[in-house]
This record gives sequence, structure tokens and C-alpha cells, in this order.
Amino acid sequence: MFISREAITTPLVACLCILGISISQFPRLQKLLISKQNTSLESLQKNQEKENLRLNLLNKSPSFSYNNIIADWTYIDFLQYFGDNDIRDQTGYNLSPEYFEVIIGRDPRFLAAYLGLSISTSLYAGMPERSIALMEKGLKSLSPTVPNKSYYVWRYKGTDELLFLGKSQAAKESFLQAANWASEQTDQESKNVAFLSAKTAEFLSNNPDSRFARIAGWTMVLQNKVDDKTFKRAVREIEALGGEVTIDANGIPIIKLPEKD
Repeated sequence: MFISREAITTPLVACLCILGISISQFPRLQKLLISKQNTSLESLQKNQEKENLRLNLLNKSPSFSYNNIIADWTYIDFLQYFGDNDIRDQTGYNLSPEYFEVIIGRDPRFLAAYLGLSISTSLYAGMPERSIALMEKGLKSLSPTVPNKSYYVWRYKGTDELLFLGKSQAAKESFLQAANWASEQTDQESKNVAFLSAKTAEFLSNNPDSRFARIAGWTMVLQNKVDDKTFKRAVREIEALGGEVTIDANGIPIIKLPEKD
């Protein structure tokens, strides 16, 4: 069977182009990491602008059927960005939603990405509207069983709506959807999520300003494998709402609710 030179060259060139967009940034990132202590704020902001342009280009470029690879690379870039606390303390987290525009746009079933989206964009960048809009976009490509445990996206959405926008009715609907999706699966984790989500929705039905519901939202943040800064923030928020947090022998947080909602 004859294979034309074009048939071989086209996907190869496409792959190299995509590689170039991300790999070309490695020397810049390494240089920035080495010299960041001596780098001026103006220089850091210029680097932010360049990274924003790169992400916009990546978001608009054709994928040539490499969507999942682009999403994976961009998520790795995001983890480097989010984890650099020294620079984030100076420049903030405003690029967080730009990473997820690429990630969710390329691979809306990338379940692990949604937690990073919620924490980085709503909690640290202060843009819950962007976070929720991206989740709504991604949810259009999800179903109760695809991917597995996709109900967590509804829970992240409900948490953002409740904790950062104060939209208790919208949050209630999101938690009900999480309960409905989780109830379609039979494993113990899904059963637990279905129960907790339904209970949170019940709290909000009885009291739109429910402290119990807000504590449940922060508890969900605590129960995920989050960085130390996020963990401490969640503990402070729970305690401010009248709850108590203790850590058991296995390192699992135990939450005691206040006596009254």
C-alpha cells in the first residue's frame, strides 16, 4: 500500500508545532525559577503577559487530534504555575482560568482538572464566575457515568456557588444534581457522596444561609488532596462558622458541627 509523503508529513508537522508551543517555554521557565529572587515585579508581570499570550494561542490553535495531549501538557504547566508560591505572592493567580480555558476546552472529561479549577480560580484568583462558567461548559460533555465519578464536578460547582457567590438556590440545585448522578453508581464512595450532597441540598432548602451547608462545602475542600495553604484556609473558614476540626491518627480531618445552624 502506497503512503504519500504528505500523509506522513502533515501529522508530524502538527505534532512538532504543538510540542513547540509548550517545550519552547521550558528554558524561560527554568531561567525564571533560577533567578526569581532577583527578578523585579515588572519583569514578572511581563512574563505573565507572555504566558497569557501563549495560552490564548494554545486555546485557539487547531488540535490536529491531539486534544488530550494538549490538555495534559497545559495541566502540568498549571501545576508549575500554581505551585510557585513565591511568585504567586507577587503576581497573584489571575492566569488560573486561562489555563483551564485550554484544559476544559480540549478535554472536558479531565476530571482531576476541575478541582484545580475551583481552588485556583475561585479561592485564590477570586473569579468564581469564571470557574462556574467553565464547569458549566464542561458539564455539557459529561454524563452520570462518563467519566467515572463525574458527579464531583456538580459538587465543585455547588461549592463555588455557595461559598464564593452566596447563591444558595443555585448551589442547592447543583448538589441535588450531584446526588442524582452519584446515586446511579453502586460503589460506597458514590453512595456517600449521594447522601452528603442530598443532605447539603436539604440544609439549603431549610435555611438558605445555612452554616451547616457552608461547613459542608469547606469540608469537601478539606477532604481533597489540597496544598497546605488551602488546607489551612478551609480549617479557618470552618472554625469561623462555629465548627471544630480535629485530625485523627490516620491524618483524616474530623468535623464537629456547631449546635445550631
